[in-house]
Amino acid sequence: MEVKSKKGNVEKKKRKDLFTFISDMKEELKKVSWTTKVELLSATKIVILATFCFGIGIYCADLVIKGLLEIIKRALLFIFG
Repeated sequence: MEVKSKKGNVEKKKRKDLFTFISDMKEELKKVSWTTKVELLSATKIVILATFCFGIGIYCADLVIKGLLEIIKRALLFIFG
């Protein structure tokens, strides 16, 4: 008999905690400063531009390293046949 009442109390407490959590979450979300559409578009453009620039930079570094390794390869082939 006691086991059932303890189990029921635990389930009621869990439901109460869940409803309290959801209520608190709604209150906190009302305090959030959401970005405007203009701010969001501006930030998106910046991220896309930065990604493109970093990609170009990595591509150029890759070309330089590839060229240097090719020069080393040719020099070694020339020296050691």
